[in-house]
Amino acid sequence: MIEKYLWIAASAIYLILGCLHLLYTFSGKKLFPRDDKLIKDMQNVSPVISKKTTIWKTWIGFNASHSLGVIFFALVNIILAAPYFGVLKDSYLLQLFTISTSLFYFFLGIKYWFRVPATGITIASLLYILAFIMPLIKR
Repeated sequence: MIEKYLWIAASAIYLILGCLHLLYTFSGKKLFPRDDKLIKDMQNVSPVISKKTTIWKTWIGFNASHSLGVIFFALVNIILAAPYFGVLKDSYLLQLFTISTSLFYFFLGIKYWFRVPATGITIASLLYILAFIMPLIKR
């Protein structure tokens, strides 16, 4: 049953990363550009798609929605794994979807983000993969 705890641990990593990202989106300046002029430009320039918003507002919105997506991803996996691990274990589709999503976040983390999320995502991805292959190896 260790695979259940590996799955929950991987999901907990995503939950922590998602919550921190949401916190940083709405408090502090950790996700702000270092260039004050760029911030002002982002607050005053609209994207081509609509003049009713600004690049700054879309930046905040994208960060918040990204955070919520990661939190949702983590919570769904925790809710499935904690009381219903048998259902999750029997569903290769759910497991492979989770692993594929985690590997896509891994790709994004390595290519576009920085060390802390990339490291957390790498560990979580390895835990998901390990939890998936352990029952296959036992057979």
